[in-house]
Amino acid sequence: MGQCFKATVLLVLALAVRESSGQRIIGGQEVVPYSIKYQASIQYNRVHYCGGTLIRPQWVVSAAHCWRPSSLIQVVLSEHSLVLEEGFEQIFNVSKALVHYNYNYQTFNNDIMLLKLAEPAQLNANVQPATLLEDTDPPLNSSVSCTVSGWGVTRIYSSYLSQVLYAVVVNVMPNCNFYYYGKITENMLCAGSRFGGKDSCQGDSGGPLICDGNLEGIVSWGIGCANPYFPGVYTKVRNYTKWIKWVIGTNE
Repeated sequence: MGQCFKATVLLVLALAVRESSGQRIIGGQEVVPYSIKYQASIQYNRVHYCGGTLIRPQWVVSAAHCWRPSSLIQVVLSEHSLVLEEGFEQIFNVSKALVHYNYNYQTFNNDIMLLKLAEPAQLNANVQPATLLEDTDPPLNSSVSCTVSGWGVTRIYSSYLSQVLYAVVVNVMPNCNFYYYGKITENMLCAGSRFGGKDSCQGDSGGPLICDGNLEGIVSWGIGCANPYFPGVYTKVRNYTKWIKWVIGTNE
């Protein structure tokens, strides 16, 4: 009983930490500028706080816990450096921020949100949408390697976001409930490294997990970062493809 209570307390504390400060890339490296064409930076007062993924010219998907009033945030595409104006950025106001109707802020179940840009993005060599899968597509291979990207902190215990876009290759971790004591729902998947040292964390929340060229996950939550015993937890995007299409169809 004592161990179970301790684990529950640790989980609540860890969720609070990740919720308040976002999420980051640990163990990765700077990407070739503009090579991750679907990556979005979600900004409040022109300061990055969450990631996102372009899925349609006028729509970005992110985590529900990244929600802010649409009038207060902007989405930046074709971004690499957060501190330099490189001339390729596409900056958009947000007309709608739509959180999943069944999002649970305590368990992070259904941690998904859609942002409608005030105008469509210009698709070009630097900006292209990610590919979505249906829940009826073949299941994700548990041994597949995936890529997660973002501007989050790059060192454990650091509070400084990366100035440039980073990415790291992680592995899908099956049997994730073994690590998280029954906290993993069918709408979540885990990815990381069995040895630790590779993960998303503060500043990466809402960003993409891409597996075999498809958007499979959204950076959601976890205990600490890059811990071998607690891999990163991601929203399982394929479970929401029908909801995404419905929201887009009713808000076009």
